[in-house]
Amino acid sequence: MKFLLLIHNTADGDEVLEAALGRPDDRDSTHAGVVAELAASGELLQISALEYDRTLVRRTESGPTAITDGPFTESREIVGGFYLIDVGGLDRAVEIAGRLEEARFAPVEVRALASDG
Repeated sequence: MKFLLLIHNTADGDEVLEAALGRPDDRDSTHAGVVAELAASGELLQISALEYDRTLVRRTESGPTAITDGPFTESREIVGGFYLIDVGGLDRAVEIAGRLEEARFAPVEVRALASDG
């Protein structure tokens, strides 16, 4: 079953996380370990950080199309990156999400793909 792990963050989230961890490389080494494990087990489909710049929000729900700078929509939280994984079930997806350092400071959303194709 495929799941998307959405790693939420804020504009200042990277600095907050690094200050809290005390060692900036901890986050990267945690990701490297999780990626290596998921790649070895065949559960990793794709991973990427998302850029904060070069992001727009397009809206058409009320009147003419509006395009604004993003990534902010109605919240100060943004999606900072994602994992696309193929695992045995929701429990495994949640376990992986909980291992990411970001989960200690912000939500890591676990979403099943509606279509598993």
